[in-house]
Amino acid sequence: MDEELRSLTDRARRESGGSAAYEHLAATGDLDELAEVLTAPGQPLWARELAAFRLGVAGDRRAFESLVLFLNHRDPERCAAAAHALARLGDPRTARAAAALATNELRVAYALHPVRLLVDLRAPESVPALITTLQRRLRPHDPYRRVALACVEGLGALGDPRARPVLSEALAHPSLAEAAVHALARIPRQR
Repeated sequence: MDEELRSLTDRARRESGGSAAYEHLAATGDLDELAEVLTAPGQPLWARELAAFRLGVAGDRRAFESLVLFLNHRDPERCAAAAHALARLGDPRTARAAAALATNELRVAYALHPVRLLVDLRAPESVPALITTLQRRLRPHDPYRRVALACVEGLGALGDPRARPVLSEALAHPSLAEAAVHALARIPRQR
């Protein structure tokens, strides 16, 4: 069993009190039944999350909207599970949604997992979104250093020369300098 699924099922089991409904939802292989959980009224959060995750990793695009909502949730565990499922979903809308969440200044506290998802996706939207997010994090006294660090590391992993100017700026920030040096070293020099 994959680590994200194990973490999610353990959490859902706790949240459900180990109910029969949880056991059934965790065991079913019926994708239509899982999709119904996403739209049925009165479903608990744990049930919607478990259904969306299982559909997402199965490549069923009916999970997309729910997974994007969970990617932007205040609970980091829910965000991580959603990012994992979205990375496997294969929906062409995923990168655009992750870029919108990563660059939304009103939700920057929840941008860490969208940033990491963009790196995993390596989509055309990834580098521009990470550059934008990092530029905003380079302000004095910005409280979102984990998001900034994820951008620096992600831009290094992506190795796109367009990131060189913002990574050079990040060198001036002590909490980002070492990561920026490593990221810059991974970007090929332009001739």
